[in-house]
Amino acid sequence: MLEGKIAVVTGASRGIGKAVALKLASMGATVVVNYNGSKEKAEEVKQEIEAGGGTASICQCNVSDHEACKSMIQDVMDAYGRIDILVNNAGITRDGLLMKMSEEDFDRVIDINLKGAFNTTRFVVRQMLRQKSGRIINMASVVGVTGNAGQVNYAASKAGIIGLTKATAREVASRGITVNAIAPGFIETDMTDVLSDKVKEASVSQIPLGRFGKPEQVAAAAAFLASEDAGYITGQVLHVDGGMVM
Repeated sequence: MLEGKIAVVTGASRGIGKAVALKLASMGATVVVNYNGSKEKAEEVKQEIEAGGGTASICQCNVSDHEACKSMIQDVMDAYGRIDILVNNAGITRDGLLMKMSEEDFDRVIDINLKGAFNTTRFVVRQMLRQKSGRIINMASVVGVTGNAGQVNYAASKAGIIGLTKATAREVASRGITVNAIAPGFIETDMTDVLSDKVKEASVSQIPLGRFGKPEQVAAAAAFLASEDAGYITGQVLHVDGGMVM
């Protein structure tokens, strides 16, 4: 269980981030629900956590903004005095074929998905080093391992997350901090809801288990990596993908 732990979950107002926030709170952690644009949805997550007997607060921050991340982490420290768990989940897609992809769409995805994880990790690690403990969990993706046509920006950002995870894990392991990544496959979220039936059918055909996963299944993996049971696991990528990269 996670009683007394302080967790920051980025991009936690919906989808996988919301599921992770709810799961960590159900295990006793106090959860800081980070959001960028939708304060209303973040408030709903906070209220859902509190309705279940948990404790949460919300914090607006565009994770691609280095100084804003510094301020967010300082605000959390001022409020709670420590940070035990960081889940870097915030992410976007701007899909398109390489030949037609704009520089803006490439940069935006890298800034949010990859640089955002760097920004928050950089400031959280300082506190975790002082504590000599901490759990950092980065949300990668199956396409960061396999690649995917029409997603060079997204695949590059998620492959970068895996590299970031492994390098950071090596830097901080001696101080009792673990750093791991989760690589979800096709999960039932807003990102997959917009796919056509044809694309969904083609995607399911690539999954040995024959179905999309649920956000709660990714959240369960994150909760395990955040727990004491995972204290001897670091620098790893846990695939939650129905067997896609088996």
